[in-house]
Amino acid sequence: MSDFGDRAVYFNVKADSAKMDEMLKFSKGVRKVPVIVEGQNVTIGYGGS
Repeated sequence: MSDFGDRAVYFNVKADSAKMDEMLKFSKGVRKVPVIVEGQNVTIGYGGS
């Protein structure tokens, strides 16, 4: 995440169920972190998919 500097926003999806729901929408149900959203691009997991 350091590549994103201050543009990155961290959400603790374990502690915030609304953010967990949002993450699952972006990841199409995949429970893998990080989920990185850049405009229309979504990257899931370290190394991306």
